[in-house]
Amino acid sequence: MNVEQMKTVLREILTKTDLTPCVVGHRGVGKTAGIIQLCRELDRRYMPLRLGQMEVGDLVGIPYREGEVMNWSRPCWWPADDDPETVIHCDELNRAQQEDTLQAIFQFVEPPSEGMRRALHTHTLHTRHKVVVTINPPDGTYQVATLDRALIDRMVMLYVETDYHCWAGYAASRGLDTGVRQFLAANSMFLSSQGNPMEMDAEPTERGWEMVSILRKNCRFPKDLEMEIYAGIVGKEAAIAFLRWCAENVRRPVTAIELLNDWDTVRKRLEAQRDDLQAATMGDVVATLTADPQLGPEQEENLVRYIDILPRDMRFGLVKSLLKIPPVAQAISQDKYDATVFDAIRTISADAQ
Repeated sequence: MNVEQMKTVLREILTKTDLTPCVVGHRGVGKTAGIIQLCRELDRRYMPLRLGQMEVGDLVGIPYREGEVMNWSRPCWWPADDDPETVIHCDELNRAQQEDTLQAIFQFVEPPSEGMRRALHTHTLHTRHKVVVTINPPDGTYQVATLDRALIDRMVMLYVETDYHCWAGYAASRGLDTGVRQFLAANSMFLSSQGNPMEMDAEPTERGWEMVSILRKNCRFPKDLEMEIYAGIVGKEAAIAFLRWCAENVRRPVTAIELLNDWDTVRKRLEAQRDDLQAATMGDVVATLTADPQLGPEQEENLVRYIDILPRDMRFGLVKSLLKIPPVAQAISQDKYDATVFDAIRTISADAQ
């Protein structure tokens, strides 16, 4: 992805989740500049940490004694709870010169557990503040440390590459020299030396799939970037297989189990289903409830919601079939469901007479 696409993805992740994005890119591609621009657009304070120049004490603070208790002072860069919303940029993560510095920052870049705060030693970070990481790729062209697999698995890896058209827009907005801009317009191959491929071979893990789930539930990415984003979490092969499965699954009829137990997830699919797929779903509902007619309160509500979105003729057909299942007939015939099923029941009764 290019820098503008990176900003789009970071905007979604930083404003809608507590995950930690890690931007991987060659020198000068615009990683830091893009993050600073995004902070300005979001009206958030930008706090850079050059980890290649920091020691453990710079991260966790200086210890001091209070009675018999040892405490650690809050580092000057650490945002207080009432400070303006801040994006903490952990720059050069894999240039940390000391192993203990890298181990110390490990805890900080790990996304917090649900209901908990992000932490570093004794300090906790308010949820209003977010963290983003940038690194150069460990491809042999940089003096960087190899990141531990466990550390990589805790971040959303985003790979940024140079793009002439993206750079041209940036150059125009900054009023860069006309001669430089015109030369590169005609000779875009001289814009940047790409270096070696950057992929760091992400692999599927339970944690990775949880991060994919969080992103899918909370963020809206451009379709052409989804595969690249998920590949940075669970690997290219798994990401391709998953998105292919999703595309195929959209064309499958919703099952009765999905309808009864996960209404919010499948509602839009149900509303958009063709008549033949709707008929398949209705048949599965009748078959499932014939085999096991016991409905929980939420399942009962979801069944009536489904009846309500059906076209009139299909609604009558489904209600007629459901009335032949005594426990289900008793459930959907309650007064509170009159607005949805009463017209169908009345019509069916009239037809019977």
